[in-house]
Amino acid sequence: MTNILDRVEQHLFKESDLTVDAVQKAIGALGHYQQDYADIFLQEVVMEYWQLEDGLVKDASFNLNKGLGIRSIDGEKTGFAYANQFEQTALNNALAAATSISRAGQSKTISFNQMQRTTSLYEPESTLGNVEQAHKIALLRQLDAKARQLDEKVKQVIVSLSAADEHMMVAAIDGTLAADIRPMIRLNVTVVAEHDGRRERGSSGMGGRYSWHHLISLDLEQLAERAVSQALINLEAVEAPAGTMPVVLGNGWPGVLLHEAVGHGLEGDFNRKGSSAYANRMGQKVASELCTVVDDGTLQNQRGSLNVDDEGTLTQSNVLIEKGVLKGYMQDKHNARLMGQSPTGNGRRESYAHLPMPRMTNTLMLSGESEPEEIIRSVKKGVYAPNFAGGQVDITSGNFVFSASEAYLIEDGKLTAPIKGATLAGNGPEVLKYVSMVGNDSQLDPGIGICGKDGQSVPVCVGQPTLKVDQLTVGGTQSG
Repeated sequence: MTNILDRVEQHLFKESDLTVDAVQKAIGALGHYQQDYADIFLQEVVMEYWQLEDGLVKDASFNLNKGLGIRSIDGEKTGFAYANQFEQTALNNALAAATSISRAGQSKTISFNQMQRTTSLYEPESTLGNVEQAHKIALLRQLDAKARQLDEKVKQVIVSLSAADEHMMVAAIDGTLAADIRPMIRLNVTVVAEHDGRRERGSSGMGGRYSWHHLISLDLEQLAERAVSQALINLEAVEAPAGTMPVVLGNGWPGVLLHEAVGHGLEGDFNRKGSSAYANRMGQKVASELCTVVDDGTLQNQRGSLNVDDEGTLTQSNVLIEKGVLKGYMQDKHNARLMGQSPTGNGRRESYAHLPMPRMTNTLMLSGESEPEEIIRSVKKGVYAPNFAGGQVDITSGNFVFSASEAYLIEDGKLTAPIKGATLAGNGPEVLKYVSMVGNDSQLDPGIGICGKDGQSVPVCVGQPTLKVDQLTVGGTQSG
């Protein structure tokens, strides 16, 4: 693997008086204080966005954001300062501010260890930087035209293309020195269909950590087909039933429920503070024995994958729940140290202007042994939900509410009418106990996930196989 550190240094500091040596000297200066941990994070992100609405370019933007953040930790106290430039003066000022919580101490000799994978999880190349503007717009117009020719009920089409190229570097007083070049691209199609005065929406997207050339090698017209199909299905949907009943969750994107209702509760900070429903339950049964849940930041080209996290720790595959038993939490360095555990490569931050915290990467439930068709056949009366929209979860209690963007009635083991207005409500830890069948078709979502926590957003992937939950509250407008 090419020495990423050299490439990142040349890119970040090409118009600056900073160098890697200067950053290492600043870490040495941090070592003169009595503190448990300190690090310096440097980042540049170039973002590009194009949106086509009804055949016309509605929005186009280009943004460059760069800067550095310095963190100093003493016990549970954290000093943090950042600057939006790469200059020695800015580094010195941020250094002084971040160490204001610390006391002078004995100097330390820091031996740096460069953290780098043998083989990168993604190509460290630009996504859209070398692509002609005409080619980007042509792709959007192609998908717009495809959606319109699929059905005359399609009245509005919105297609968007976004990309981000990130260069990052982190150095810490524990000797960590790491750098990464992180591409990201995403394509979305949203349509509105109308019939007899009724309007319904459908959407589809895909993306990951890969280049434009990889993107255009994929079957992109399926995005238009899926978006139109979802809108047309919703045009025919009847009112959703209400009550407690069996619910079958589709594979892939419905894993967002697992992410929100279970994943956040397994992040280290919530468990250290005792505010998670999973706090102090290590080794206990928290789910059906059919459930094994992992967070894996090492999957090739996936949206949530990272060569190193934002603290310079190599990402890994972490088993969170194994056959229903709680096995581990996701940790950054700070919470891992306070809990007497090891960091798991889950220290993430939205940007240099934010503090890192434990966050998910690619979170999924592993496959079971049941055929998806067998799972549907096992339900006499219930709901099948293959697509989700928004949702909310209370980390402390684990209670959640999600809305289904596509759902169907199950009657006598068969899918019948599509339904609209269906919401699913329950308690994350309790829901996993009612999982009675797990499909053999686990897969990740197509690369569209964004996770929010404490005001910070980061890209993630979610996934699961087809699941049968014996009891789940369905909110609708008809009695069940």
